[in-house]
Amino acid sequence: MQKKYERIVAWVQEEIRNGTLNRGDKLPSENDLMEHFGVSRQTVRRAMEELTENGVVEARRGSGTYVAANTRRYAGKEIRIAVMLTYVDTYIFPSIIKGIESVLSREGCTLQIAMTDNAVEKERMLLKEFIRTQSVDGVIAETVKSALPNPNLELYRELENERIPVLFVNSYYKELDIPHISMDDRMAGYLAAKHLAECGHTRIGGVFKADDGQGHLRYAGYTDALMEQEIKIRGDQVIWIDSEELKAMEEESAKFLKRLKRCTACVCYNDETAYRLVSIFRKAGHRVPDDLSVVGIDNSGLAKFCPVPLTSLENPVEELGHAAAEQIIGKILKNEKMETQEFVPKLVVRSSVQVIHEI
Repeated sequence: MQKKYERIVAWVQEEIRNGTLNRGDKLPSENDLMEHFGVSRQTVRRAMEELTENGVVEARRGSGTYVAANTRRYAGKEIRIAVMLTYVDTYIFPSIIKGIESVLSREGCTLQIAMTDNAVEKERMLLKEFIRTQSVDGVIAETVKSALPNPNLELYRELENERIPVLFVNSYYKELDIPHISMDDRMAGYLAAKHLAECGHTRIGGVFKADDGQGHLRYAGYTDALMEQEIKIRGDQVIWIDSEELKAMEEESAKFLKRLKRCTACVCYNDETAYRLVSIFRKAGHRVPDDLSVVGIDNSGLAKFCPVPLTSLENPVEELGHAAAEQIIGKILKNEKMETQEFVPKLVVRSSVQVIHEI
């Protein structure tokens, strides 16, 4: 025999299923439910506890009880998570998607992949579409040129106001109070420079991305390590590039050869930067690592298959994707709090660094 509180639970779920109640709608008051079902206040509260525990509703202090953000699950439909990355089919991004997909498929959720091409305009278009259509239950996003002012920050805030949770992966906008799942980028820069110093290098240059918050953090770690080792930080041996310049490094090879000519080693923003730098120096007749030692960051396929296999800091990207998906599903289904999580990178030693002993 159905208990009294279970009648209220079943009624709320049916109202969601038939579309009478939707995400964010306020439920009738306790008094209204007591009168409608002819039950006590205690019975109504027991029903609300059951619905809250199952993530169907959420109480807002001083306001009432509302249908939670995960109405699709209780309408017999799959939860849809949008994953918005700068790129999806190259470098580390397939592994991020693999980690996310492994969790979402287990939970029976739908994965919607979107690509921004690292362009603010495309990011804006996608965010506006998510808000207009209300077609997704959560967004896992990688930021676009996060070191630069971004006109789309209000759209992220609007998504959250619509009770569509947002979680950043691999990078983040420091202006937004939104959790992120990433590698500890400052630590990556620190460990790269520290390794070179421990191998005897004292003239250590760097190539970092200027339009990317990760580039600034990795540079900060690089300077941390040099100061710790009492190695002079020379601004003329640090090269700042933007996303477009990274892709065209070979066209500006003279600049890299000139700025790094007095260096015996270089910390690179990522493996792609390191791969291109190795190519520039080899084509100019220089030997890697004999003339220039190079450390990358990410431990991607490029590090393994570089003509001189790269020493690199491992970015656990599949694990990042897995953790991001676990957190956003926990938020949608159980209203669990999402929290920033930064993974400590691990040094993977290959052939691109020479051990020297300078006097």
